[in-house]
Amino acid sequence: MKYRKLTAVAAVGALLLAGCSGAKSDAGEADTAASAGSKGTVNLAVNPWVGYEADAAVVAYLLEHELGYTVNKKDLKEETSWQGFETGEVDAILENWGHEDLKKKYIEEKKVAVEAGPSGNVGTIGWYVPQWMVDQYPDITDWNNLNKYADLFKTSESGGKGQLLDGDPSYVTNDEALVTNLKLNYKVVYAGSEAALIKAAQQATAQKKPLLFYFYEPQWLFSQEKYVRVKLPAYTDGCDADAKKIACDYPDYTLDKVVSQKFADTGGAAYELIKNFTWTNDDQNLVSDYITNQGMDDEKAAEKWVKEHESTWKPWIPAGS
Repeated sequence: MKYRKLTAVAAVGALLLAGCSGAKSDAGEADTAASAGSKGTVNLAVNPWVGYEADAAVVAYLLEHELGYTVNKKDLKEETSWQGFETGEVDAILENWGHEDLKKKYIEEKKVAVEAGPSGNVGTIGWYVPQWMVDQYPDITDWNNLNKYADLFKTSESGGKGQLLDGDPSYVTNDEALVTNLKLNYKVVYAGSEAALIKAAQQATAQKKPLLFYFYEPQWLFSQEKYVRVKLPAYTDGCDADAKKIACDYPDYTLDKVVSQKFADTGGAAYELIKNFTWTNDDQNLVSDYITNQGMDDEKAAEKWVKEHESTWKPWIPAGS
């Protein structure tokens, strides 16, 4: 999604840790991509937000139950997932949010990965406030007025400034640069995870607590509660080219899939299914809701969706499989 680069040491450490904690410990067995004409293991990176978890749940279910593959799901940050293409530990990323720098490095320069088409999801990132704040302060959704309301958003962590709450510290976010370059009297504070960010948003609505927060779609929360996006200076091509000088809104993202070159060459039906996989934000949000709010594990959530949406996933299955 939206991830800041890890340091080289942290990234390698995370990848090694993920490899050690995988479902299979034997490298020769766990990290062998499914080969053409035979069933094998497909290694899926799973990045830390529930929408991606929903993608992986459904794709894994179909790979296992419709095509007969074994799926090894690896919980990894985004940067680390891309490193897995080079080491052979990752076959596919199912939801990539832009990352033109990583595409250049691993697809164009190292040639260890290839694009596998859009996921069908459209991603947006922005700043939001709960609906009740807009009702009470109608001009609060214009960034030009945020300094006027900074005192409303002060917390014990924001150092006397208004708080802008972000999520997982590893998310790629322009928020610190935006606060500086737009001369806003705010401090970016990290909730620590998607779950913590959602909890803060829910409390802001239920308890009428002021909250300005970074958030994104697709996300199931928008179907349950109302939040309004703050209008930042409009995005234009190239306005985010220099990370330190960014003073514009986030672009919309056409989310896509990326796979290792080896998997594209030898992955057979498993590769074809992943290449064919495409669904809507509503599809993803429904499975995310099953996982987050209805207490289902990934397998049950995927099974329910698959049983009820055959016309959506049937075209993903390669002919003759």
